[in-house]
Amino acid sequence: VWDMAETETQLMLSVGLIEKDVNGDTLWVWCYPSVGSDLKESPAQQVLPDAGRPGFPHLCVWSVLQNLVLHHHRGGPGTHSTEQGTASRDRGDVTHFSIVVTAKDFNPEKYAALSRVLCRMYIKHGSPVKMMEAYVTVLTKGICQSDENGSFLIKDYDVRKAYLAGSVKDVVSQFGMETIILYTALMLKKKIVVHHPRIEALLEFTRVLPTLTWHRKDWSILHPYVHLTDTELEDLKKCPGEAASCDEQICSRIRGSGSEQQIGLVRRVCEPPGQCHHSITECQRGLGYGEVTQRHRPALIVQSAEDAEKSDSQVIKDISVKTKEILANLVGLADECEDSKITLEGLKQRHFPPATENFLFHLAAAEQLLRI
Repeated sequence: VWDMAETETQLMLSVGLIEKDVNGDTLWVWCYPSVGSDLKESPAQQVLPDAGRPGFPHLCVWSVLQNLVLHHHRGGPGTHSTEQGTASRDRGDVTHFSIVVTAKDFNPEKYAALSRVLCRMYIKHGSPVKMMEAYVTVLTKGICQSDENGSFLIKDYDVRKAYLAGSVKDVVSQFGMETIILYTALMLKKKIVVHHPRIEALLEFTRVLPTLTWHRKDWSILHPYVHLTDTELEDLKKCPGEAASCDEQICSRIRGSGSEQQIGLVRRVCEPPGQCHHSITECQRGLGYGEVTQRHRPALIVQSAEDAEKSDSQVIKDISVKTKEILANLVGLADECEDSKITLEGLKQRHFPPATENFLFHLAAAEQLLRI
């Protein structure tokens, strides 16, 4: 028997409220239950200061910090903020607010739907009490219903759909053969900066990246829309491989402030199509694996993605099958070594081409099959 209450209690951790006033100041005014100061810093930094900025969309923004997914709903995968009038609140100095749901699972659509319901409740009642009641109802019953504010049913949001929501075919169509750069960077657990002027595009693109290494099923590597706060920098430095994304302003800060070196990001920025000024060789050098063989893997990825009859899930399966072959060969090499751990000396004895040797060495390190 599946215990809904127990499962959701383990996944959903908190709901909070952030407000922005007429002076541009932001304050975390309520949370149930309490969360640490480090987690409070990120949502406030990421969402409300940007509310009202020209071109900033009214949408859900999700981020990952300390292995937790912060779902922010501006005024509503991620954070929401909504324009706020004085009619629904006693405080006329509040211009925007955000509902922040903290959880362990990556499911932007689920928490966006829940946040929208909570947002409507706050707009109507002007008090977090109703939000807390709805949140507790979801924890205990998996559902909250309201004729006026909408309904939320937790079983409607399968996490597998969240993993497959992005389009790997669109990513391949943008990057073509250069998709191998992204694939190899993720396989080797390198750090990547994704840059785009539109936040929606950042979220849509970055959520696809983990599908290229489906065998790990690790969406905690994603740090979309970073602002380089002290908490974020510490989090980025701790993790071996990540994809951090940002808009133009933050990208300029990364390039100009030395933050690249501080957090160990590779010198690779994935920009909008037609705006990437890095050749494939330069990007490979930045990733530190040289000219990896580009015959089979890139061709397979592109060929599969360009097949009009194949769905995104089928393309992901094709890539996963090829990845499993690569990993099986790596494990085979490790099994022939002492303690089933690969060494650089052992790889040199096999007289692989330098690029192949370098790739296998770093892949073994990423898969914890390397003896140092």
